[in-house]
Amino acid sequence: MSAALQLASGMSDAEWNVRCELAAVYHVCIELGWTDLINTHMSARVPGEPNHFLINNYGETFDEITASSLVKMDMEGNVLSPGGKFNNAGFIIHSGIYKARPDANCVLHTHTRAGAGVSLIRNGIRPISQDALHVIDDLVYHDYGVPATQEECDALGVSCKTGSCVVLMNHGLLTLGETIPGAVMRLYMLERACELELIARQLDEPPVIIDEYVQKKAAERMKKMRPMPEYGLGEWQGLVRTVERKGADFRR
Repeated sequence: MSAALQLASGMSDAEWNVRCELAAVYHVCIELGWTDLINTHMSARVPGEPNHFLINNYGETFDEITASSLVKMDMEGNVLSPGGKFNNAGFIIHSGIYKARPDANCVLHTHTRAGAGVSLIRNGIRPISQDALHVIDDLVYHDYGVPATQEECDALGVSCKTGSCVVLMNHGLLTLGETIPGAVMRLYMLERACELELIARQLDEPPVIIDEYVQKKAAERMKKMRPMPEYGLGEWQGLVRTVERKGADFRR
């Protein structure tokens, strides 16, 4: 979609900018190894339209996703993009969180091996790495429910009210954020914490638990940092530059 076509469609500049940023997320997921064929999903709330969000057109691989191919939906499951398709389980997850968390403007969900591996263990992430300290105070565990049901939609909304970094038990990971870079940064640190947790569980001796005082000070610092617009911004901009250098063409 060109700038001229955007103008002709009546789409706001704010929506187009978020479309470009969310499309970039899918290409960044390829770079970081977070894809699972066509079966994970990332979304963003439409600026100025709190009851609408953008999500991938179901069936496209992540390298095919562009700003204009993203599907616009409302919280009732109506598709506002002509010809758009969506993963029903994805709709349930994202709409449930946006309804429960008005502060959330981006929701990311992965099925990585590390994340899915930790999701098999009750309270699987321990305070054993500096990566874990980025997320552990904001971490919740959500029990596996019946996928793509209203019951699961409501239950996930309840779980997410108390944390923005979520281990979906027997399933994978999820993060939400006030900004797209913030949600990506949360997910990066959560993925790292899971990777190190699984490494630690393969060692021949128990890991060193970080001192409680240090945990407390880290939590205080992260509670101040995560809501800030700058949180994760520098890392995000670097990731976007990386995928663009490698030929990602998502601004159309």
